[in-house]
Amino acid sequence: MTERITGHTELIGLIATPIRHSLSPTMHNEAFAKLGLDYAYLAFEVGNDELPDAIKGIKALGLRGSNVSMPNKQAVIPYLDHLSPAAEMVGAVNTIVNDQGVLTGHITDGTGFMSGLKQSDVNIVGEKMTICGAGGAATAICIQAALDGVKEIAIFNRQDAFYENAARTVKMINEKTDCKATLFDLDNQDALRKEIAESAIFVNATGVGMKPLQNQSLITDSTMLRPELVVADVVYVPSETKLLALAKEQGCKTVNGLGMMLWQGAAAFEMWTGQEMPVDYIRELLF
Repeated sequence: MTERITGHTELIGLIATPIRHSLSPTMHNEAFAKLGLDYAYLAFEVGNDELPDAIKGIKALGLRGSNVSMPNKQAVIPYLDHLSPAAEMVGAVNTIVNDQGVLTGHITDGTGFMSGLKQSDVNIVGEKMTICGAGGAATAICIQAALDGVKEIAIFNRQDAFYENAARTVKMINEKTDCKATLFDLDNQDALRKEIAESAIFVNATGVGMKPLQNQSLITDSTMLRPELVVADVVYVPSETKLLALAKEQGCKTVNGLGMMLWQGAAAFEMWTGQEMPVDYIRELLF
């Protein structure tokens, strides 16, 4: 067996909770091995309370960088030295790059989502999208979709701590792109039904569908879905969420979160290593 860990191995982390289900360690470590790179990628259970110490640890231990997932994507920003233009616009970070103690936050979720749709032969340019969620991933998806030419976006979220962020996203899209964005309360099911009926794609960009909510779906009335509708979920474990199962029953084309995970990871991989991830090879392992 080829030696994988040496005294020179560069460490990259993943800080989130829950995170033990993640396929990111498999994806990155297999890509490192394929290219013969002396890197290792490990997942760490880190929530908002542990986050300040975790970021100090990235600097103190000299990690090359880290991925960031829920619930830390927005909370991590005050602890970083710089933000990329995209991360600043989105207001969230999913990738940290450590350049000799200087930590820069990036966001690759939006490009990962759009690339995942393209991989699944789904083109939503010029179309309308309805999306549930207002966290880091949802915001990145909305902004990237608007920049890529989606005509209209209806955003649904409960009146919680993220609702203000959704309002900010709508304002930014309407001011800085040619896309029209509108915000709705997720409790308004009549509005949700209407917007989905007018859309080419419905996206769940929340954690509903993954542990511990794996048996739940934001859509409980499957008559909201029609065969011509594409239904996408950012959740990839399980690979078929309750939402996607309901959509399949209605004859919809479905897209799970594996493609988004793969392509957002490929973008981060190149930032850390300076090399392109062997995407086709990794896709065969994961799909």
